[in-house]
Amino acid sequence: MEKKRILFVDDDLNMRIFLSTLLRTTGFEAVPARNALEGLQKARDTSPDLVIMDVMMPQAGGVTLFQELKNDDRLRHVPVIMLTGVSEKAFSHHLHMLNVRIDESLPPPDAYLEKPLDPETLVATIERLLK
Repeated sequence: MEKKRILFVDDDLNMRIFLSTLLRTTGFEAVPARNALEGLQKARDTSPDLVIMDVMMPQAGGVTLFQELKNDDRLRHVPVIMLTGVSEKAFSHHLHMLNVRIDESLPPPDAYLEKPLDPETLVATIERLLK
């Protein structure tokens, strides 16, 4: 069986190393990206089965990347897990305010996990979303 490809986007090197190790040891193909711009390019190049992303990153942040993924016909159906130190309430408010300014509303992410990360919860969430 072919491994599911998971793109993860986080500006923190330690988090990228941790996620890469966690994903590979649980049977997934891990595709790291350092920021939203690199993440979007890798998403377009690799067609991931799922994307995990941070919200707060330099340059373009996770909300921008999320918006780009949901506006791309090839990527809009890829499940997205937000994995961040930003509270879900704050993110939801930001998404709501963004939706007021755009023609087509963005959906919420498929899952929202706050740091510090519980590895078992992340793996269970990935498996649920990939079924």
